[in-house]
Amino acid sequence: MVQEVKRKSAKIKEAAIESKDQRWHCRNRVSLVFGSNDVEDLETYTYDKEGLTFKTVKFHQAKSKAIEEILDNSIDEFYRGHVTEIHTNLSSDGKTVTVQDNGIGFPIEKIKDVYTEFRTGSKFADEDLDEKGFLYRTLGQNGLGASATCLTSDVFRVTVRHYNTKNEQTFEFIDGALEIKKSKPKKFSGPSGVKVEFTVAKEVYKNNTVDAELLRKRIIDLAYNNPGLTFYFNGEKHLYKKGLFELAQRIDSETAQLFGEEGFVQEGTNARGKKFKAKYDLHLSLVLNHKSEERERMISFVNSTPTYDGGFHHDRIKRLFINYLKEKLEKTAKKDKLQLVDNDILAGMTFIIGIVMPNPRFESQTKRKLVRDAFLEKSIETFMNDGVEKFMRKNKEYLDQIMERARSRQRFMDLKDASKLVKKSKKQRIEKLLDANERRDRSKCTLFICEGDSAIGGLRSARDKLYQGGIALKGKPMNVSQASIKEVIENQEFADIMASIGLIIGQKVDPATLRYTKIVFLADSDVDGGHINTLLTNFFFTFWPELFQMNMVQVAKAPLFEVITDKGTTYCETQDDLDKLKVKKDVKIKEIQRNKGLGEMSQEAFKHVLQRKDWTKITVKDMKAAQYMLETCFGKESQLRKDLLIDSDEIEVDLDNIIAGKKARAKAARERRA
Repeated sequence: MVQEVKRKSAKIKEAAIESKDQRWHCRNRVSLVFGSNDVEDLETYTYDKEGLTFKTVKFHQAKSKAIEEILDNSIDEFYRGHVTEIHTNLSSDGKTVTVQDNGIGFPIEKIKDVYTEFRTGSKFADEDLDEKGFLYRTLGQNGLGASATCLTSDVFRVTVRHYNTKNEQTFEFIDGALEIKKSKPKKFSGPSGVKVEFTVAKEVYKNNTVDAELLRKRIIDLAYNNPGLTFYFNGEKHLYKKGLFELAQRIDSETAQLFGEEGFVQEGTNARGKKFKAKYDLHLSLVLNHKSEERERMISFVNSTPTYDGGFHHDRIKRLFINYLKEKLEKTAKKDKLQLVDNDILAGMTFIIGIVMPNPRFESQTKRKLVRDAFLEKSIETFMNDGVEKFMRKNKEYLDQIMERARSRQRFMDLKDASKLVKKSKKQRIEKLLDANERRDRSKCTLFICEGDSAIGGLRSARDKLYQGGIALKGKPMNVSQASIKEVIENQEFADIMASIGLIIGQKVDPATLRYTKIVFLADSDVDGGHINTLLTNFFFTFWPELFQMNMVQVAKAPLFEVITDKGTTYCETQDDLDKLKVKKDVKIKEIQRNKGLGEMSQEAFKHVLQRKDWTKITVKDMKAAQYMLETCFGKESQLRKDLLIDSDEIEVDLDNIIAGKKARAKAARERRA
């Protein structure tokens, strides 16, 4: 039951019910028709003489759309095959715009209705077919745009030359068509078409000056979207034969490429059971900037209008492109333990999308965002599937770049983890470290990295406890060239070595913060010991090559022979040293002890090794050559090692030729994988 509301006894003032005409509504609610009536920042581009510049511009959506509505009518006539030229002029004061085409015009008795009445036009029948049985493709759909421009203009002058009747007439609509003047109809000679000259109302748009740079941009955009249609802007001619691909070339002629340009015919049945055909023309050009890490750019048009806010075509093309490439690279990524993300694929890329279709549906009259169309979706899926394989065959270097981005991103994440791990390990005791006792000046301290626990035992008894420390390896260390950074930092031995010295992967060496300023390898004098030394060299050079420029990495050679003579004990590091000793006439050898490893050395032999001020320094004359050699010896490319063994008898190596050969082999390997 509805209860009566208790009200005051005095008479209540009711809301006034008003009816406003379309002129008032259009001028006072222009944002409902043309979008925002405020100046906004728009990320776009403008054209210079030959190129273009991406930048942020001040953009007035409503004012821009008012002008575009007049241009769109001429474009629609081009779609119908009636227009070959469109001339646009902007007055020197930037207030008066003139648009003229050479189409067929329309009956002059309809001029007043077309430009002052909403819902007046020729494109309402979405199911109209052209002479070939296809749905018409058009921009205007609502019979609203041209009249809204007229009603929001101070002066709007239109001359129509109707081809069929050979009659022309001029109407002048003043102050939003509050005042209308017209000429008498008359016959004309020369080309038919429509000419519109107008000045938008300052009262409506707050500022009725038109941005010449942005209007020129719109004209050139239209020329790229409609190859074969000639545009003029203030006498400047714009005609393009290759369409949007030429726009891509204007961005970067070297990296622009045509992904595809294809037409699709879709068939359907309307609500009345009548069959129809719909043609969808799709264009996609790409610009690939391998050096840029900026996010992707999307330039897109639907029936020549820029879809600044994207929409269905943006999302579908981009998602299919990403998915196809991820699928192609999945095996390689899995092998390298990498997870591809969208930005690995899209960084530095510019998409130029052009779609011409029947009856496009947008979110609003501003036409900045396209909504889903089932036939368009089907066409896009076929289009992308047809083009992606060709694209990947043509862009193998780009696929390599994607993988390198993924590796770089993974390295960055691993470096962050490494930094956290080292900071954490600094607070923990390193169990295997036999630390030097010096606390004030750690620059005097030397760390020996020893092969095995037996070696550390000898070091313990023979070292200078104040300045010499040691840490033992358990077997051969990891080959870091075939491991991820995550695997390296999770390796306990390397984690202990880094923490002992004060090194952090991803951070340059700062001698002032190091706990040891000499790093000395101490391994057996055999093949295994040599391998350990090279693996350690690879580890330090991979992450801190500057250590070698500082002469901080050294090798201590353990004596292979301890020789007792009549003059005392002599230590021989090699068989050659022993042979030379044997031939000396002034030395009498009493006993020779051969040390199979560090564990068999006497305490005196250890002291002999440790008492030196410097050991054999590992120096690097050519950082590039050193990096290449370590990559050859320890990297994943086994062919490089085979080539090295074959060429091992050569004394000098031409590094540039080697690197060129490496690149050629890598390219051949990519082609085999493809």
